[in-house]
Amino acid sequence: MEIDFFKKPGENAAPKKRVVVFDIETRLGADEVGGWGNKHLMRVAVAVAHDSLDGSFKVFYEEQAKELIALLKCADLVVGYNIRNFDYAVLRPYTDEQLEKTLPTFDLCEEVEKILRFRLKLDSIAQSTLGVGKSADGLQSLKWVKEGKLDLVRDYCIQDVKVTLDVFNYALENKKLFYADKSGKKKEIPAAWDLAPRYRRG
Repeated sequence: MEIDFFKKPGENAAPKKRVVVFDIETRLGADEVGGWGNKHLMRVAVAVAHDSLDGSFKVFYEEQAKELIALLKCADLVVGYNIRNFDYAVLRPYTDEQLEKTLPTFDLCEEVEKILRFRLKLDSIAQSTLGVGKSADGLQSLKWVKEGKLDLVRDYCIQDVKVTLDVFNYALENKKLFYADKSGKKKEIPAAWDLAPRYRRG
């Protein structure tokens, strides 16, 4: 079933857009590749993408990285959290394209940072906005990779994409998100984003 993220009650449905929300878990951590400047050496362990075309969560392993990239290139909009800085960099060895320049992208991490002037973790926004959070973290994911437990990495990555998707949808529907400041006080993030200019053109 195709999901229309953008239809508002009482309005005629706009042409449906194919929105892909994705996340990558890596095989190697920053300390194993010489620092965060070498994300392109971290290698894909598991990637998950939610495709609004059919509402499915698609799972990709390293040998299927090119299939993931092909899916991203079909999207009218690619959504994620810190994907410009991290996920696209991890995918660099699997393509000749500069994905951060060629793909129509909405990076929630970047957009929130533009408003607040500082970065937040996805979990902070999800906990304050939705009352749910991530099921693990990147360090735990790397530990599972080392132990060969890719099924647990897959499940964690699926949950991460679900959380990102839910945060994205909440922002579209409510024009705001929330986070907790250092004192634990709940603060609002205005999120009246106009996605029209972000879609793939043509």
